[in-house]
Amino acid sequence: MTDRGAVNAAGWSMGGGVLWQYALAYPGDLASLTMVAPLSPYGFGGTKGAGGEPCFADFAATGGGTAAPGVYQRFAEQDRSESEPQTSPRVIMREFFGARRNAAQVDEEFLLDEVLRTRTGDDFSPGDATASPNWPGVAPGTRGILNAMSPKWYDASAFAGLARKPPVTWLRGGQDQVVSDTSMFDLGYLGQLGAVPGWPGDDVLPPQPMDAQTRAVLDAYRAGGGVAEEVVLAEAAHGMPVEVPEQVAAVIAAQLAR
Repeated sequence: MTDRGAVNAAGWSMGGGVLWQYALAYPGDLASLTMVAPLSPYGFGGTKGAGGEPCFADFAATGGGTAAPGVYQRFAEQDRSESEPQTSPRVIMREFFGARRNAAQVDEEFLLDEVLRTRTGDDFSPGDATASPNWPGVAPGTRGILNAMSPKWYDASAFAGLARKPPVTWLRGGQDQVVSDTSMFDLGYLGQLGAVPGWPGDDVLPPQPMDAQTRAVLDAYRAGGGVAEEVVLAEAAHGMPVEVPEQVAAVIAAQLAR
């Protein structure tokens, strides 16, 4: 596709991860990218340092086996309650992926309807797993969504070296607890907090520096002649498209204007 047919694309969270990959495969399709709290170019979990070095050779502590089984049981049961908040789909959606304190401004029942459409199991979410001698005893399988985000299978860091470099805006929330250097879904960080027993320590499996990894790839992108901007909404969390939609729209519009 020529530049005349190129599109301005935006991707949120895992959708941002898809957009990193799309840019690698079809750079000529894109006039610009707006990455809204995107997956790290090195995938989710199991890597350390800004350069995305694997913590374990088998990428243990990532993939389908790292999901909380209680959450997926409640998905299967179509549970809409707020009881036992740590495994409640409603509470997790609201606090980590949704509107948080602005929940009254959105149709939470509609959002929950959509969330509960999630298909569960080895072929869907979270995916399958393999046994590992490394902590916490599981490594990625080959099927399902969490395996697709495991660094065993996902590495989009080559984005930095694209020959054709569409401009990039990276938008992140200052209160993000999903994709950040302190993610409540990263076993390295949960282990550091003492929430998961047996953690092998910072020297083996530190929290994944997701923001630092994205920043390093975009720094290299700029060094190679690309244009990349980091925009932080200090009070927003991961669910900023529903928490502060007007601010997200303004950032996307600014990219279009440029």
